[in-house]
Amino acid sequence: MLLTLAAFALALGILVVIHEMGHYLVARACGVRILRFSVGFGKVLFRRTDRRGTEWALSAIPLGGYVKMLDEREGDVPASQRHEAFNAKPVSNRIAIVAAGPIFNLVLAALLYASLNMIGIKEPAPILGAPAANSAAAKAGISAGDRITAIDGSPVASWGDARWVLLKRLTDKESADITVKTASGAEAVRVMDFGRVALDDMEGDVLGREGLALTSPRPIIRAVVDGSAAADAGLLAGDRVVGVADKRDPSATEFIQTIQQYPGRTLPIAIVRDGVPMTLNVMPRAETPAGATAPVGRVGAQIGGDVELITMRYGPIDSLVMGAQKTAEVSWFSLRMLGKMLTGNVSLRNLSGPVTIADYAGQTARIGLEAYIAFLALVSVSLGVLNLLPIPMLDGGHLLYYLVEIVKGSPPPERWMEIGQRAGLSILMVLMAVALFNDFSRLLT
Repeated sequence: MLLTLAAFALALGILVVIHEMGHYLVARACGVRILRFSVGFGKVLFRRTDRRGTEWALSAIPLGGYVKMLDEREGDVPASQRHEAFNAKPVSNRIAIVAAGPIFNLVLAALLYASLNMIGIKEPAPILGAPAANSAAAKAGISAGDRITAIDGSPVASWGDARWVLLKRLTDKESADITVKTASGAEAVRVMDFGRVALDDMEGDVLGREGLALTSPRPIIRAVVDGSAAADAGLLAGDRVVGVADKRDPSATEFIQTIQQYPGRTLPIAIVRDGVPMTLNVMPRAETPAGATAPVGRVGAQIGGDVELITMRYGPIDSLVMGAQKTAEVSWFSLRMLGKMLTGNVSLRNLSGPVTIADYAGQTARIGLEAYIAFLALVSVSLGVLNLLPIPMLDGGHLLYYLVEIVKGSPPPERWMEIGQRAGLSILMVLMAVALFNDFSRLLT
């Protein structure tokens, strides 16, 4: 729990500071006087005033932040400072200042994605497992061991690449031509039809539910406990299991389940050690777990999954280009998903709130730095896209007002803006209520 809260607070702090720093830097460049830069709301816990008169504050409620600028609409402004007021600036300056916050979030996401490309990340190879009977993948002819090499003619190197393209096809309810290399080495094209896929629930492994999932990892012995049944039989760390009892090429899960079914009985295990195949007879020791009524077999070995991994690493220029492309793709995907929610093509149950985001922050922090950076990039894109929506109270709503001002030749009437602010607040409250309802529904179910 503490790790989850810390990871969420760190992510929120970084994204808020970057967002507000965008407003701050562009406002300064446009000659606007900044009165306060606050991270958080409510009671001020820490404050410092710099030589330009800007108060830097850290407040008690860490759910956002703001940059307060000199503005005649919010108080009296001395005549000598009127040229530094936000409202006195040309509309082009005001557009740049307001748009800078979400744009900085999108730039941050692109840089984070680029950093992952430069560091190099290991991803599973796109080798598919056996699809469930009557699933979309089974109907398309997907078989266990099929390795995806291209989708709609575009090469894919990893499962992450393949999954992203397939998710886009699924949400658009389009078909996808999946080029695979079969387990026998032949090349074939499988046509996946996503036209009848229900989009009510995009949580979890939505592709897996359609039969598109990675092959189960093959078991490998990671470590052997001294004096255990595995040690007595001669099993060693690094042994790759290719058979157990009458099962050939079992998955790691099947291997463990078979061991549990053989308490006190001899169990033949086929392995490959340093390229040499051999069979060892192991007698799992009978143990009764807490709460169980019958004993299960234990061999005293740590079992891991032997998954083929591909290291994805690129040079600085390619990484930056790919980071920008990934940000653009995720932004467009997010907008389309929002649009499908509004039209009823995608259920509002897919909307997530702060509880789910905090949960993902904790999960990715436990996995490692690379996963946490990818999480930060995704949330940064979401924050940027959300703030650019033309909803009053958000940056996009202010940009809408400025576009009206450009077309009309003068700002919208105050009455219109007041109505817009109330409507925008109502929309945001409804969205937050739905998101929180979804969050707690996930927790309870």
